[in-house]
Amino acid sequence: MFTLALVGRPNVGKSTLFNRMAGKKLAIVDDRPGITRDWREAEGRLFDRTIRIIDTAGLEESFDDSIRGRMRQQTESALAHADAALFMIDGRSGVTPLDTHFAAWLRKRKMPVIMAVNKGENERVIQSAIGEAYALGLGDPIVISAEHGTGMEELYHALEPLMPEEAENDDDLDEDSGDFVDLDAIEGSEDFEFEQEEIDPEKPLKLAIVGRPNVGKSTLLNAIVEDQRVMTGPEAGITRDAIAVDWIYNDRKFKLVDTAGMRRKSKVQDKVEKMSVEDSLRAIRLAQIVVLVLDGNAIFDKQDLQIAEHIVNEGRAMIVAVNKWDAVKDKDAAKQFITDKLETSLAQIKDVPVVTMSARYGKRVDRVLKSALEIYDVWNRRTTTGKLNRWLRMLESRNPAPLVDGRQNRLKYIAQIKTRPPTFAVWVSRPDKLPGAYKRYIMNALRRDYDLPGVPIRLLVRRSKNPFSDK
Repeated sequence: MFTLALVGRPNVGKSTLFNRMAGKKLAIVDDRPGITRDWREAEGRLFDRTIRIIDTAGLEESFDDSIRGRMRQQTESALAHADAALFMIDGRSGVTPLDTHFAAWLRKRKMPVIMAVNKGENERVIQSAIGEAYALGLGDPIVISAEHGTGMEELYHALEPLMPEEAENDDDLDEDSGDFVDLDAIEGSEDFEFEQEEIDPEKPLKLAIVGRPNVGKSTLLNAIVEDQRVMTGPEAGITRDAIAVDWIYNDRKFKLVDTAGMRRKSKVQDKVEKMSVEDSLRAIRLAQIVVLVLDGNAIFDKQDLQIAEHIVNEGRAMIVAVNKWDAVKDKDAAKQFITDKLETSLAQIKDVPVVTMSARYGKRVDRVLKSALEIYDVWNRRTTTGKLNRWLRMLESRNPAPLVDGRQNRLKYIAQIKTRPPTFAVWVSRPDKLPGAYKRYIMNALRRDYDLPGVPIRLLVRRSKNPFSDK
């Protein structure tokens, strides 16, 4: 598939154009420069053509190990994966010395480069910028407005000679595929890099990596894919966007999603950080497996437990990855502390898989994906109704539900109504009188007898129909 990288200095509108072409608000957009730090990719449409687009960090003249320097390295890495580059400048600001510097840098690269003057809603206002753009030596500039979607026809015609021929397939085209998705119509959309769907063995497992800031989430993703795919460093809060990366482990496709660190809600005041946390929460909701990364030197901080509780409430399969294990001095005491915390603070989910590792040195990181495959099978496990009802009779005979007004509160019927997570419904004579302790007794027995460790279980209690009632 033809891949186009969007490049330029900070705040010229790359992420806005990325979202428009992708048809989803995937990248965080703000007026402040330097919001995007890692490069991210998505499939998008340009009229009748499907292309892969890459959003990159703003180019800055930094060659050291600072955050800006690392952002520049990420952009260089993104260009290595692209077939062509769209170099964007801000039409309102005109050509800056930084634009001139990076235009010269791009001319030296052996790849096609298209020149675009963005924020061209009023072409009269940006006439001087258009004239200056010719001097950059990248050919005739195209005037576009990523915010309003103008100039896209000119962009299409500029890219068309570079794109390979595409087999025509009417089934792949929507009735109105000759236009862009209206971003205003999807304002507040809950879509992310991936959507909820039925099980398909050919589709990748969706695994989100979450945790507090600076616990090693990005380092873990880099260790898994054996590449510096996302920015890392000692500074907290480097990751802002949720970055999805495709990977294959043991012939099974994965979509790994690195997320921004989540601090306590009371501490999150900055607008961009709020959007980053919302992105992380959405990644959890749309994932199938969630890896909660902990710092081995500060295991199960209060915020760790709140994140874990959110994962369980969303019904996701969870793995606890204790990072920086090489720096833990008393490993036996730390393991015991983890076990105790899981039993006391996350009593609603038993036997959560725990992986101790060092993402920085690549030790035991493969255990994370191995555990993910195992927990995914449990999360999708289904039990037949006949077997469940024979089990229910035995369970009730051992320990009947408490009497209601001197009469037996019968458990009439049970069925597994869905998987992901395993969800059961039990029909009872008086569901309103079934104590919470007895419900937990049923859930614990289900987990024990049907081998459902480490995943949330949901139990719905319903009233059984009275055959002698007219209602």
